[in-house]
Amino acid sequence: MTRNTPPRSSGSSGASGKGKGARRGGSQPGQVSRPRWGKPHRPEATDREGLTARTAPVVPAEVRPEAPVEKPARDGKAVRDGKAVRDGKAVRDGKPARGEKAVRGEKPARDGKPARDGKGADSAGRKAPRKQAVRPPKALRGQAVRASRPETPSGDPLVGERYEVEIGPVAHGGGHCVARHEGRVLFVRHALPGEKVVALVTEGTTTSRFLRADAVEVLEPAKDRIEAPCPFAGPGKCGGCDWQHVTPGGQRKLKGAVLTEQLAKLAGLTPAEAGWDGSVEPVGGKLPAGQVPAWRTRVQYTVDAESGKVGLRKHRSHDVQVIDRCLIAAEGVTELGIESRDWPGVASVEAVAASGSSDRQVVLTPRDGAQLPLVELDKPVSIARVDDQGDVHKVHGRGFVRERAAGRTWRVSNGGFWQIHPEAPDTLVDAVLDGLDPQWGENALDLYCGVGLFAGALADRVGEDGAVLGIESAKQAVVDARHNLAALDNVRIECDRVETLLPRTGITATDLIVLDPPRSGAGRETVAHLVGLEARRIAYVACDPAALARDLKFFAEGGYRPVSLRAFDLFPMTHHFECVAILEPAGN
Repeated sequence: MTRNTPPRSSGSSGASGKGKGARRGGSQPGQVSRPRWGKPHRPEATDREGLTARTAPVVPAEVRPEAPVEKPARDGKAVRDGKAVRDGKAVRDGKPARGEKAVRGEKPARDGKPARDGKGADSAGRKAPRKQAVRPPKALRGQAVRASRPETPSGDPLVGERYEVEIGPVAHGGGHCVARHEGRVLFVRHALPGEKVVALVTEGTTTSRFLRADAVEVLEPAKDRIEAPCPFAGPGKCGGCDWQHVTPGGQRKLKGAVLTEQLAKLAGLTPAEAGWDGSVEPVGGKLPAGQVPAWRTRVQYTVDAESGKVGLRKHRSHDVQVIDRCLIAAEGVTELGIESRDWPGVASVEAVAASGSSDRQVVLTPRDGAQLPLVELDKPVSIARVDDQGDVHKVHGRGFVRERAAGRTWRVSNGGFWQIHPEAPDTLVDAVLDGLDPQWGENALDLYCGVGLFAGALADRVGEDGAVLGIESAKQAVVDARHNLAALDNVRIECDRVETLLPRTGITATDLIVLDPPRSGAGRETVAHLVGLEARRIAYVACDPAALARDLKFFAEGGYRPVSLRAFDLFPMTHHFECVAILEPAGN
């Protein structure tokens, strides 16, 4: 299989200090590069006035997201953080942001499951934000948290109507395909391109722009269709998986079609122009037909309030599908026996099974006013709880799990982010290093760095004459990253939002950049700043093909083009997958 790896660098910015990084002025104030950071005092990046990110004064225009400031109304609309607000929602680029997406840098919850502000995935395979960013307020603790919904749409409801339709191409997000009935678009789940099905409408009215539906009867099946191995997969059931009814190869073809469509639509690129061979690479060994890969090392169960049994959310619903086993859960999660016991007084149970160690952790969210039950599981496990403010506290055992990847042991605390496929960390690190080809003595940025996975791998390659700066907004992840990389003198980790801190570091140039942004992507402003750093190569790790394509367009506007793109099927049975794009200046 073609690996889509760009040719190796000549190493012109190596240890001699005479390469590209040095020519850009490695001794300029604010550069991360030339001075070696040694223990015990690692100098902080400074601007031209000698101020660091911590000592620089906050300019009046900067408003932290933790404390939004209301500004005087403009044309009858309130202004918050420099953006107009309509009906409590920020207006961006002249259009109101929708729902939770009005908050930049965090990902919205879907199917009643939280998502992370940079990495990781919920039980449907999405990258999920850190808990302190998504926990509900005290007033809603222990209750089902419903996203604000628009007013009841006009028109007569069509829910329950059945239409015989021919299924068209797969669509981005949600595991659905496009069909049409009497000119109206239907997004149909549990179907495949080319099939003829009976679609049952699940959302929409006579005035809706489109309808949502489930394929409840397959009249003409596609060749990639199989019987769903999971008894909880299907119309009206668990929303965690999207493609249980598709062969593994068929799933990867669907994901490849989505990426192809998003690149063309949002970036104006063909696969060849993106440096992609069109394949979605499988990860893990081949399984017998009909067997589901048990890859998910972190599962967040929702507890049914009436029965106390655990389950998973139904698609686009807060209703709970009670289950007795999740087939995609890793063996380390299954062996805990979460599904076999009752959980009175608990709203959710998150099970974590570390890869490379025997560490197991269960994080409990109690219902409002309830006491945690005595937890007795089938295997030794650490217990933690989430308080009313969304903070995680150790109840029993360790407050962290130990993961193993890239030749190191990594501490990940309080159910924090770690890639949930056991082979994902090494797969992504290898792809990033193959694409960047770091040279001894180069400097690098690791943006949205989590617990330091890419920063550690880069530090080993650039050596003691190089330097790596990691930026991460989650405080506990920063604490873990500093612990994990404490032995490396050439690494520094800073805590803040990338878009806030990076412009204030005074860094004017670097050799390499790795960014693994939230599901919403890096955005035009951050991309513009990165382009100005004139990196030799940039590695973009993406969990959402639409965000990747949008940002590739922004990079193109700044003179960077993708020379390599690889896609990995790290979330089998779901519609999610991961990409690693390598970019270079277009003139190279």
